[in-house]
Amino acid sequence: MNTEQNDPNKTYAISEASEMTGTTPHLLRQWEERFSQLRPRRSRTGQRMYSPGDIDIIRRIKTLLQHEGMTSRGARTQLSRELHELGRPKNTHEILDALDKIADEARAIISLFDPDQEGQPDP
Repeated sequence: MNTEQNDPNKTYAISEASEMTGTTPHLLRQWEERFSQLRPRRSRTGQRMYSPGDIDIIRRIKTLLQHEGMTSRGARTQLSRELHELGRPKNTHEILDALDKIADEARAIISLFDPDQEGQPDP
């Protein structure tokens, strides 16, 4: 589930989210009530602000309901299943890749606090 946007911190007003996903603002508000997975943040003024992840969820809900013909209940169940499985490694190779990324991030953090460690070989 990836949006075309490069900035993961960018947010979109309901009108922008509606235009990007080909839905109406009214429908987005309905889906927000029906799908617990869709929870846009609110601005200080109370305006809904959709993240790129929210946009992906909206597109998936639309696909499940309108193109795959699921009921709201079925789409909720399927979306929950997909979102739960999304971050889980599916095999040993993916687990090892995740561990390598974590180790690289840990080394980068350590080097921020201890610059002498930057050139040290891995144990």
